[in-house]
This record gives sequence, structure tokens and C-alpha cells, in this order.
Amino acid sequence: MNEKFRWLQSWKFHLAFIFVSLFVDQATKIWAVAYLSPTYENPLGRTVHIIGDLLQFRLAYNYGAAFSSRPQDILPFLPPTVFFLLISLVAVFVLVYFYRSAKSGDFLVRTGIAMIMSGALGNFADRMRLGKVVDFIDCDFPDFIMSRWPTFNFADCCVTVGVAIIILAPILYKFIRYVPEGSHDEKNGKSPN
Repeated sequence: MNEKFRWLQSWKFHLAFIFVSLFVDQATKIWAVAYLSPTYENPLGRTVHIIGDLLQFRLAYNYGAAFSSRPQDILPFLPPTVFFLLISLVAVFVLVYFYRSAKSGDFLVRTGIAMIMSGALGNFADRMRLGKVVDFIDCDFPDFIMSRWPTFNFADCCVTVGVAIIILAPILYKFIRYVPEGSHDEKNGKSPN
């Protein structure tokens, strides 16, 4: 059964996935800046309604960290660019460590880590290139948790989906009847029924 998932286990697949995701992230952000930015005719910028107010594209910039939190409030002595550089480097090293620590057959966890890394690199590229992160996906789920959700981008989607895949991996493995190589169940000859 594990043979049909063999290609998903390759570090080459995950590296290619990171580069493709990074390309998609940067391409969509370039489109958002070019198409949604304020103009003389439209000083507030353009909003593209995909599904009414539920899903729309609207340009926003994030000068801070997650949810626009400001690193200057945490470490006032450290310039924001240095802060984000250090955080990104630490994140990449930690993700590489966890990727290498995951069993080679644990393709969902490794794919989740690759997704998180691609998202982290996408937002890091924005911060180094522009000094801010380009966000443009605007969702609203009326009266659900908050009045309006923060605007986000493709990189943020990669991070969120990557974390969800890692958390749900044990359930997903049972659903697709897959036993990661080197797992406790494989050593005991058990099938994930």
C-alpha cells in the first residue's frame, strides 16, 4: 500500500513543492499590488468581490508580525528587519530539523512541514524586499469569532494548511489506510483499521 505514496516521501518532491508554492505566493502578491493598489481614479484601491463580502480581494500591507503585532513592542531595542531576519532563520532551522527528524515514510508530516516552510519563506521574501507583507485575501464569516477576519495571502494559507495536516496526520493515515514506515503499528504488523 505504501508504494503508491512513495513519490510523496521524496525530499526532492518537497523541495520542488516549496519552490512552486513560493513562486505562486510571490506571483499572486505581485498581481495584487499591480491590480488592487490605489490609483488616481480609485484612491482607496480596487476591491474584487469573488463571493460578495464573504470572499474578496483587497490590498493590505502588514508591517508587523502575525495579526499585525509589532515586534518593536516585544523587543524595542531590535530593528524590525533584524527581528524578522532572526525569527525567519530560526524558523527555517527548526523546520529543517523537524523535517529530518520525521520518519521518511511519514509523508503527511513532511508535506505539512514543507508547506509551513514555503509560507514562512514567502512572507520573509516580502519583508526583505518590501519591508512589509502583502496581504490581499479578505474573508468574512459574519458573527463567527471576530467581526472581520484578518486579510491574508497564499503564504499564510500554506502555513495554516501545513499545521492542520500535521495535526490531522494520524487521523488521515487511518482514513487512507496508510502505515508510515518505521511506525509502531508497522513493527507490530498491525493495519490501521
